[in-house]
Amino acid sequence: MTKRRLVLTGLGVSLLAAAGAVTYRKSTVVITSIPEMQAKLASLKLNKLANLSGWPPYKVFVHLAQSIEYSMTGYPEMKPAAFQKTAGSAAFYAFSVAGAMTHNLTEPIPGAPAIAESGDVNAGIDMLIAALQKFENHAGEIKPHFAYGSLSKAEFAQAHVMHIENHLKLIQTTQSVA
Repeated sequence: MTKRRLVLTGLGVSLLAAAGAVTYRKSTVVITSIPEMQAKLASLKLNKLANLSGWPPYKVFVHLAQSIEYSMTGYPEMKPAAFQKTAGSAAFYAFSVAGAMTHNLTEPIPGAPAIAESGDVNAGIDMLIAALQKFENHAGEIKPHFAYGSLSKAEFAQAHVMHIENHLKLIQTTQSVA
C-alpha cells in the first residue's frame, strides 16, 4: 500500500511540476501582434526573397492570406468534429503554450483552390498584410478552424501570427532591392 501511495504521490508531484512549467513557459512567451507582423512583412518588400525549401515565397504569402480569409468566411473542408475536439484542440493548445507552431509547410488548406507557383512576391505580401488588416477590423463571426475547431478572435490572431512565423523561418533574404 505504501508503494502505491508513493507512486501516486510521485505522479501527482510530476503533474504539478509539468503544469507549473507550462504556466511559466506560457507567461514568458511573447507573441507578435498583428500590427507588428504587418510591419515585419512590409519590411520584407525591400528585399529579394527565396525559400530555403518548399513553396516559392509568392505561394507562401498567398497561402497565408488564404488561411486568414477563411477564418472569416469559413474553411472549404473541415476535419471531423471528433478530431477538432481532441487532436486539433490539443495541437492548438500545445502551440499556444509553446508560442510557436510547426506544421507541414507544403500542405495546402484542405479544399482550397490551388495557388500559382509564381507571381509578384510583393503583391503576395500585400495580400497577406491586407488579410491581416481585414481580420483586425472584422466584427462579424469568426469561423471554426478546419483542424483546431472553434477559437476566439484572440486565439485566431495568435494562430495566424504563429502560422506566418512558421512559414517565415524558411524565407530568406537574398539581396536588398535598392
